[in-house]
Amino acid sequence: MFTVIYTIEFQKCGLPHAHILVFLKPTYQCKKPEDLDKIISAEIPNKDTDGELFNIVTTLMIHGPCGDQNTRSPCMLNNKCSKHFPMKFVDQTVIDKDGYPVYKRRDNGVYVKKGECFADNRFVVPYNKTLLLKYKAHINVEWCNQIRSIKYLFKYVNKGHDRVTANFYGNGCENSLDEIKMYYDCRYLSACEAAWRIFSFDINYREPSVERLNYHLENEHSVLYEENDDIEQVIERSHRKTTKFLAWMKANEKYPEARNLTYNQFPTQFVWKEKDHEWTPRRCGFSIGRVHFAPPGSGERFYLRTLLNYIKGPTSFNDIKTVDDVKYNTFKEACFAMGLLDDDKEFIDAIIEASLWGTGIYLRRLFVALMVTDQFARPEVVWNSTNENLIDDILHKQRRLLGAPG
Repeated sequence: MFTVIYTIEFQKCGLPHAHILVFLKPTYQCKKPEDLDKIISAEIPNKDTDGELFNIVTTLMIHGPCGDQNTRSPCMLNNKCSKHFPMKFVDQTVIDKDGYPVYKRRDNGVYVKKGECFADNRFVVPYNKTLLLKYKAHINVEWCNQIRSIKYLFKYVNKGHDRVTANFYGNGCENSLDEIKMYYDCRYLSACEAAWRIFSFDINYREPSVERLNYHLENEHSVLYEENDDIEQVIERSHRKTTKFLAWMKANEKYPEARNLTYNQFPTQFVWKEKDHEWTPRRCGFSIGRVHFAPPGSGERFYLRTLLNYIKGPTSFNDIKTVDDVKYNTFKEACFAMGLLDDDKEFIDAIIEASLWGTGIYLRRLFVALMVTDQFARPEVVWNSTNENLIDDILHKQRRLLGAPG
């Protein structure tokens, strides 16, 4: 395992469950469809050779059954299963044209009876044998290789708490309407979540830690102060407290090994000491850096961030503007000198990067904003290079309407 992030989701009805996203090291990643069979199964086990696993799968990992056998199943929507069960019989695991895995579900005649219905391999929820035998619980395991699927899981971390809206009405004798008394926006707290918080269990977790990296133009870093603070003391205090960005340049000057790292690579080998406002070599642990996003319309700040993805070991702002021993006047000119602005490449990269966390609606608004401000030299090139990201939610809705998996 390389990276893991999870969040606990609490249900209004039923027990809470965890959404866990695990990133494997490159040496352990599944590169072929047959590699998936070593991790994920979607078939009913052999009752004679895997009796314990058979009992767990048939008890906890069978969906429904639904469809024609049970049209009243909670998953049924417009006479179709909203979870796309029953799946198709497949002799071997394959990757479909959209890049989604289709797990092996053989038509081998094996089935179990669930109430008045019968379920074969088409109704099995994908699982991992080791996890089922260890925890004996419902654990759905999927191979996640699509950006939009990863975004979907990460949204659970940031979507906020469940909420309820309550409306209260008077006896009709009041002449004036009090909107505050009429409407309440409340947070919903279930018994499970209350117990979870009382015992101080983790609700969100991630490993490794992520170091957020700020940056700014020269002499434009933020300074925080109270309304009644003396301005001279504020200025003196701001000079003593350097930013992460400025401290990064000082560390490049102090430590020779730092000059081989870009800004976002820096936390992997250095630690930010908040008290001392300086970077020091890392002695243990691991962390990754995340440079704050800058929209393409933010001018020089956007071009500075673009350069930070490539420049290693600068000790000043002038070093960032220097390309092949030639110092340029602006960060934009330096980007041109490095070949980063050919054919609207900076805008294509910005939209693709934003697609890692932004929704399709946000990306389309970003594209329109760049269009109306005349930022593109060749808009058709940008559209052809990013249209899959711009319409990913539309494609998802279309697949759901057509009843296709995904």
